[in-house]
Amino acid sequence: MPKVTFLGTASAVPDANHQNSHLIIEGGNRVVLVDCPGNPFVRLEQAKIDPLSITDLILTHFHPDHVTGLPLLLMDLWLMKREAPLMVYGLPSVLEKSKQMMALYDWEDWDDFYQVTFVECPNVEGSLLFETEEIKVWSSPAEHLIPSISIKASFAEGSICYSGDTAPSNAVLNLAKGCDILIHEATGDENGHSSPGEAGKIAQAAGVKRLFLIHYPFDSDPQILLQEAKANFSGDVVVTEDLMVVEL
Repeated sequence: MPKVTFLGTASAVPDANHQNSHLIIEGGNRVVLVDCPGNPFVRLEQAKIDPLSITDLILTHFHPDHVTGLPLLLMDLWLMKREAPLMVYGLPSVLEKSKQMMALYDWEDWDDFYQVTFVECPNVEGSLLFETEEIKVWSSPAEHLIPSISIKASFAEGSICYSGDTAPSNAVLNLAKGCDILIHEATGDENGHSSPGEAGKIAQAAGVKRLFLIHYPFDSDPQILLQEAKANFSGDVVVTEDLMVVEL
């Protein structure tokens, strides 16, 4: 059964119980890590997910709370003697900056390094990133302070859409249409972000079944987040917490 594991749920400032937002989507023999803050190994261990099982990494945009864990992730996988290739997806500017960040550590000199393949995401709606017989993953532009993407993963059992960091966006709405699960950011009334109420409006317009709020200030009152989202969405609403697991 495909599932989502929320490794972190906070917006840019974390606390002991809420790491910066990143998550794992599992299904169809793929284990997809979405964003890479801090050191993902910490939450992966707590979630009992083998880091070596990760097949794909999607970087939604190049802000520190979404990418600073990349060097540690790649290095720690190398130290664990990873042999399988790793696919890394992102917008061209995100991948270029990621390579520049890794170059600071002279990673080209690390002996017997596994293959890392960087795959550019077109900055257009409904771009197919990869597909197998069991999973298809698409991206669409989000509306953030810098170029950013949202993603959708589809399985025989249903579909999961993740907004990434975004203001209310028609492109995200279109990507989410008919999905079983919409994971939408709820930072608040800030430029380039969405409030819980706005997330509820997107969920309602997209006709999704369940809305999961993520990327919220760690000191938020969950009941207020729920109340604001439910005012605009007739389906189920959940405020995510670190290490929460949701099945399709």
